[in-house]
Amino acid sequence: MKTDIAPLMKIMQRLRDPVAGCPWDIAQDFTSIAPYTIEEAYEVADAIEQNNFDALRDELGDLLLQVVFHSQMASETNLFNLSDVIAGISDKMIRRHPHIFSDTVLKNSDAVKTNWEDIKASERAEILGKQGALAGVARALPALLRAQKIQQRAARTGFDWPDISGAMDKLHEEIAELNEANTAPERYEEMGDLLFAMVNVCRFMEIDAEKALQDATRKFEVRFAHMESQDESFTALSLDEKEQLWIRAKDATKL
Repeated sequence: MKTDIAPLMKIMQRLRDPVAGCPWDIAQDFTSIAPYTIEEAYEVADAIEQNNFDALRDELGDLLLQVVFHSQMASETNLFNLSDVIAGISDKMIRRHPHIFSDTVLKNSDAVKTNWEDIKASERAEILGKQGALAGVARALPALLRAQKIQQRAARTGFDWPDISGAMDKLHEEIAELNEANTAPERYEEMGDLLFAMVNVCRFMEIDAEKALQDATRKFEVRFAHMESQDESFTALSLDEKEQLWIRAKDATKL
């Protein structure tokens, strides 16, 4: 069945109608809606993580609504409209896939990825002028993800360790500096440097730092829940007793 996006656009136009619309929707602006947009994107990712495709369908609808909401607000002040958004992404996909839509030949997915990044860099240079290689990395990204993108950008300019040994040495250096920090501000700064160095090691190992931490946190959640389920008086147990439950939880909840 062919589905048209026009009815959804009309619903949003009605909700934003300054006379007969919804008071809450009318009161919103780009800044107030942005957190909802981010939240919906995470809920899409969560549905995928849970392999729940009914939820994924619903969450994609919620995310699509965010696109329509922002586009409607923009159209009200003649900034752009949904048609402009669709045309823009269509043009971008054609431009960034020259191996599909032109005569460019790319032999494998690695070559495609490299060419994609080259095209993006060229686009950034055209848009941002001489603002530098690191310009344009969204500040609202999760910290680990943004650090990894910043490091990748810097590496593309040649500012990088020759191999992982340099990144590992830097990691150990930052651990030592954290141990030597004496004040709260010093510890704060050194901890940030340590986290940044850890992300760099992940980059060399081709590990997604954000996902690695998400998975480690999820593993802890599962093991901790198993520990709690083994004894109704869990909080009253001694640390040694909890440690024994932790060891058993590790064996019982191997992921």
